Amino acid sequence: MEVLRIRDVLEDRKIFRRTDPPSLLSSIGNTPLIKIRKVTKNLKRVQVFAKAEWLNPGGSVKDRAGLKIIEDGERSGQLTWDKIILDSTSGNTGIAYAMVGAIKGYRVELVVPANISEERKKALEAYGVKLIFTDPLMGSDGALLEAKKIYESNPDQYFKADQYNNPSNWWAHYETTGVEVFQQSKGRVTHFVAGVGTGGTLIGTGRRLKEDNPGIKIFGVQPDNGFHGIEGLKHIETAIRPGIYDETILDGTFFVKTEDAYDMANRLTREEGLWVGPSSGAAFWASLKLAESIDRAMIVTIFPDGGARYPEYCPDCEKQKKRLSVEHPS
Repeated sequence: MEVLRIRDVLEDRKIFRRTDPPSLLSSIGNTPLIKIRKVTKNLKRVQVFAKAEWLNPGGSVKDRAGLKIIEDGERSGQLTWDKIILDSTSGNTGIAYAMVGAIKGYRVELVVPANISEERKKALEAYGVKLIFTDPLMGSDGALLEAKKIYESNPDQYFKADQYNNPSNWWAHYETTGVEVFQQSKGRVTHFVAGVGTGGTLIGTGRRLKEDNPGIKIFGVQPDNGFHGIEGLKHIETAIRPGIYDETILDGTFFVKTEDAYDMANRLTREEGLWVGPSSGAAFWASLKLAESIDRAMIVTIFPDGGARYPEYCPDCEKQKKRLSVEHPS
């Protein structure tokens, strides 16, 4: 028996030596589902939960799509070692590309609006990404058009990631986020709420949940107008419509004001200890509005990223106070 035990241990060690060590990429996904308690205390029979996507290694939900787009590009043969990963982004998807690109050894070139937060710029520069800045007044649409122009000028040099039109974006959430939401909620989820940027998170997760249970209601969240300040979200009516956005699976859409999104993000920080970004505030504002209109439910929403990337939107931060005192002296 002792010989058999030693043999088993040796075999286990061989297997261990043959197995590659875990990559940082293997930690993408499987984020916790957190119950929101204090801000929802007045709700009687409705519970609200949020996926903590800022706990992904790149700091946002976009890690899921970034990895899927790159690996599908590799599988298809469109992404090869001699090509540069190119896309437009407001920051988070770019950081995902940069992180995955660094691990896999790809060069990354990104087109971004000039007004993205300094924290996102610093993160992208730290990864060695080449940044091309576009007119902030043109928003994400201006960056998208410039990326298209760059690609078309030299298509052999680039892998066009194209997050707004690449089905790998929503498939990432169909294969992971949707599965996780259903499993973590033990199948009790009744409503799903997510912001509309590219549409990948909302559409992919929504499609999977509808397959698991056709009775689950799916709601999108958009800014209330085209001139808004919620990074990562799109007002579809006034923007270039993402090719992967499919509103036919939706049961409704909420439209949120920029100030309401910021106020809700601050409440989540102060009352729940969840330091999240304004798009999370927008998603939760919509979730509360939905909760107030129904009698019994389990609502799940997505908190895409953390508040550390948006210090300029923290009204009580010392940095903000100093800036305001210079611009508007008393």
